[in-house]
Parts: sequence; C-alpha cells; structure tokens
Amino acid sequence: MRIAIAYAALLAAASSWAADFSQAFTDSTLRIDYVLSGTPGDVSIGLRGLSRHAHWAGRKHNLEKPLYAGNGDITVTSLDGDTLYAQSFSSLFNEWLDLGLDVPSSAECPLLVPMPREKVKVTARLLDKRHLPAASIEHIVDPADILIRRRDQKPLTHTYVHRATYDGPHIGVAILAEGYAADEMEAFVSDASAASEAILSHSPFDRYADRIDFIAVHTPSEQSGVSVPNDGDWLDTAFGSHFSTFYSDRYLTSPALFKMYDAVANIPAQHLIILANTPEYGGGGIFNAYTLTASKHAAFHPVVVHEFGHSFGGLADEYFYTGDTFDNTYPLDIEPWEPNITTLTDFASKWEGLLKAGTPIPTPADSAAAYPAGVYEGGGYSARGVYRPALNCRMRTNDSPAFCPACTEALARIIRFYTEPLD
Repeated sequence: MRIAIAYAALLAAASSWAADFSQAFTDSTLRIDYVLSGTPGDVSIGLRGLSRHAHWAGRKHNLEKPLYAGNGDITVTSLDGDTLYAQSFSSLFNEWLDLGLDVPSSAECPLLVPMPREKVKVTARLLDKRHLPAASIEHIVDPADILIRRRDQKPLTHTYVHRATYDGPHIGVAILAEGYAADEMEAFVSDASAASEAILSHSPFDRYADRIDFIAVHTPSEQSGVSVPNDGDWLDTAFGSHFSTFYSDRYLTSPALFKMYDAVANIPAQHLIILANTPEYGGGGIFNAYTLTASKHAAFHPVVVHEFGHSFGGLADEYFYTGDTFDNTYPLDIEPWEPNITTLTDFASKWEGLLKAGTPIPTPADSAAAYPAGVYEGGGYSARGVYRPALNCRMRTNDSPAFCPACTEALARIIRFYTEPLD
C-alpha cells in the first residue's frame, strides 16, 4: 500500500513539473553569450548576443534551484519576480581570478536556458572564492526580439556512440573532435566510443547508463594535433586548445567556448567533452562548461573520467602538491561548494552521513582500511585545512580504480537531479 501511494505521488509530481515547464517555456533553447572581463578587483559581465536553438536538451523539472552552487549562476525570473529556472556554472576565468593577476583578461561564457514564452528577467552572476558576487548583470529577454539569432540550421554530422533507453529525460553528452583532420574522423569516433565506455565503466555511471546519450560530433581541424607551447607548437585546430594554461604544463584548456556551442547547435546535448588528438599528458574539466582530454596518451581513460567528474559532477580535485599554482584556492573559514571536499566549516552538508560510527575526524591516513569513507586531510590543492572523503579516489589519482563513496553518491545525485523530479 505504501508503495502504491508513493508511486501515485511520484506520478503526480511528474505531471506537475511537466506542466510548470510547458507553461513557462517552449521546447527550444535560449543561448546567452556573455563575456567575463576585468581584474580580480574589478570584474564585469557583458552581453555579447542571444540565439535560439531548435530544441531544449536540459532538465524540465527541479527548475528553480541548481543542485550545486558552482562559481557562478544564471537565473530566469518572470517579470512578477517568480523564479522559473536557475543553473550554476564555473569558468576558467574564475581560476584566473584566483591567481590574483593584475593584468586585465576576458573569457567567453555561453550559457543555455530554456526559451521563455513571455518576457523574462535574466540575471547572471560570477562569484568569488568566498561565494560572494564578484560581478552581475540583469537584462530583459523578449522571445519576440528580432535580434535573437535563430540557429535552425541542420546540425553537424554526428554519431551516437552510446544511446540511452530510459523512459524519461536523457542526459546528452556531446563529444567534440579537437585536432583531428577531416580524414581522421573515423579514429575520432573510435576514441569517442572509448571515452564513453571508460565513463560508463565507473559507478555510478554504470547504474545509470540507460539515461545517458554520448554523441560524437564531427568537428575537423585544419591541422592534426594540439598546440604545445613548451615545444613552440601552435596549431590551427577547431577550438584552439593548448597546454600550459596558467603555465601549468599539463593543464589543457580552450578559450573558444562560443565555437564549441556553435558546434552542438541543435544536437540534443548540454554537457561537452572535447577530445584532443595528442599524445601529450593533460586535460581539464570545468563545471557545466566542458571536459578536455588528450586522447592519445596512455592515461586517456582515467583522465577523461576524472575530468568528466569536474565538468559534469562539480567534483573538486582531491590531490595536493607543495607549491601548487592553485594552493590557497579555498578559504579555510568557508565551506567549499564542491560535494567532495570540506574545510569542516559545515561538514554536516557533505558526506557525514556516509561515515560509520566512531570514525575519527580528521581520519588518520594509516586507518584508511578501517574507514573507506573518512575525513582525510589534503585536497583541493591544499595540504592543510582541506579534507577529502577517502585516502584515494578517481578524483585524486589515475591509479585509483573508482570514485570514492562520497564522489559516487554526489554523481548519482546529479544524475537523478537531471532525470527525475525530486522533492
């Protein structure tokens, strides 16, 4: 009887969220292109332009609040002030701000929201490391605006390397080619298939494989390979990616987010993986922006899974090095928004429920066998004051065979957030 009542409540909830979405939005995408610019003490957000994609591939439920805070957010409200949709994100620009450089810089920041039926107010914010607004912009969007560019063109050639079968919303992941020449598309599709298989071999993705589409999008480059500044190699590639971001040799990123989102116009995906055709070691992952991974290195499989943990799941790095470029990223009196690290400022909001009775906090490293889920010091690039959930994890090393219990639960939670109506 309880099961029947619970099932009826779930159906009612599903009906409710579908109706709410359809009342406020159409089944199409409003892409808003922003430019983030300035210095750490003087940041601004500028509007570059608006465009409309033919379909909406994002969530149609759990609309009013993102699951994780990110380093920025975008909120759509009615002119009466009701929140219709909210999403969080991070940007490479946040990391540049963390470095404290005085030289002005800028970054592309395309954000996707469902296309409203009527005029709405859109607010985008960039947050600092203390979770306070560093910059914001508010503007009215009229869906009838003639300057909203319609991107109704035929989508680029694409190949499904894994299809979802779930009888409900799917999570669309587009995999883009970077540094693959036109005659290397067959190799790219093979690499894209390998990337999807690597991700789906890890829990919890294996349990939810029926909810995720992986789509290889053919984006050939003029030259084969990727730019390696240390070697003096600068190549003409689809998204201009390069190593040595912020002079960190292994950090592989791209500045060309507008081109990335052009490439996936009218392809049912909102999460991006870019495969770089290079044997150099490295990668990068930015929450709700993209994963970028070297596909010809021996560590391709663990690295693409790790970076997808960042971009899809909002997971933090759990490693730390003395003198790391990003040491002191996390103020020790602020609880990080990422679900898999803590400063113990608000540990109750993290993985406390996974600890077995009697787990010491902090947890000594030599007792890891007794406490698979614990509170181990060192993480988020800092050796002291930041704690991680396990001695080892896919978010710490390439040698770890799996995500730790806290990361696994956080990833499962965000998969459910995108594919189920939650209370």
